[in-house]
Amino acid sequence: MTYNPNSRKKEAAPLEDAFKELLKVYRLEGKFQEKSLIHDWGELVGKTIASRTESVFIRDKKLFVKLSSGPIKREIQMNKNKILSLIESRFGEGMIEDLICL
Repeated sequence: MTYNPNSRKKEAAPLEDAFKELLKVYRLEGKFQEKSLIHDWGELVGKTIASRTESVFIRDKKLFVKLSSGPIKREIQMNKNKILSLIESRFGEGMIEDLICL
């Protein structure tokens, strides 16, 4: 069998588009966004809060954040709506419905 260069697609899809299409086909978009949010938590809230965050996980559209500092926990609870709107603007509406500090 010989290689035929004309048998390939004429247009090459950008890697990002191909990756998004792959996630859509395998219905993994939601899980990928959740993992991206967990990974980007420190970037969203800043270095001070990130350094006092012990763990972050998502269950049933609720973001659970375990913190090692009481004052930081209160600060997050007071700014809960602001953090949720940051998440919504970056990852889309309806991904996270509530933020719970542990």
